[in-house]
Amino acid sequence: MTGFARAERQAGSLRVRIELKSVNGRGLDMRLRLAPGLDAVEIPLRQMLSKALSRGSVNLVATLDRSGASGSVRVNETTLAAVLAALDDLGRRFEAAPPRLDGILALPGVLEVDDRAGGIDEDERSALILDCAAEAIERLKVARLQEGALIAPVLFDQLDTIAVLVGRAETHPSRGREVIQARLREQLAALGDDTGLPPDRLAQEALLLATKADIREELDRLRAHIAAARKLIAEGGPAGRRLDFLAQEFNREANTLCSKANAVDLTAIGLDLKAVIDQLREQVQNIE
Repeated sequence: MTGFARAERQAGSLRVRIELKSVNGRGLDMRLRLAPGLDAVEIPLRQMLSKALSRGSVNLVATLDRSGASGSVRVNETTLAAVLAALDDLGRRFEAAPPRLDGILALPGVLEVDDRAGGIDEDERSALILDCAAEAIERLKVARLQEGALIAPVLFDQLDTIAVLVGRAETHPSRGREVIQARLREQLAALGDDTGLPPDRLAQEALLLATKADIREELDRLRAHIAAARKLIAEGGPAGRRLDFLAQEFNREANTLCSKANAVDLTAIGLDLKAVIDQLREQVQNIE
């Protein structure tokens, strides 16, 4: 989700520049910094961003260059009067230093720029800004796709590592009923059990322990998650949210495997799984 893009447009004496910067984010967080007098394009710009992007913290900066323009700046007397009245009311209620003139003039709507003298009216200016923003957004999408192309091999490697660990867990000898039965005998002997547990009862107890320690379902679900994640990455397109969900499911199955493990080596495999899954989750945060 990381990327940077810039686009410029010019009409008459007016030059528009749009800069976009995107960093990782769980959802889509848009922050716009617009030049004075561009309030009318804020909602359309937000709509364009939300339609083109699904995740990331996105900053948009729109600037205007009127160098050489014959446009004029005027004070909106109605807005200024309302601001001064509000300041006067606050001044009577609270003790505070009076506001500076530059601070008052910087408030939205107090100063208005008239570009018509420069050969462009407000509608044309808005269209120019939105056209420029559309180009910048497309460039940002390309930059983010390039980052995703670099991350995809890393994700595939991590999924391959998870698949190897799942295979090791499946073939681990501690899962066999005979091994569990032998361990049960050792535990009874260590407790000083000399009552001579009947073989059929010993087999029943071993079967019960084997059932409780069975991780077949967890391994099957892990394999299913691996296949789903590989398919999402291969298909391309926005997949970050779904991969994030799969990473959570990976972690859930790894936790259950660790809790069911009846051997130190099997627990170690589960911990290795959790470590790789955490790395996968970190990378997934970089994907739209």
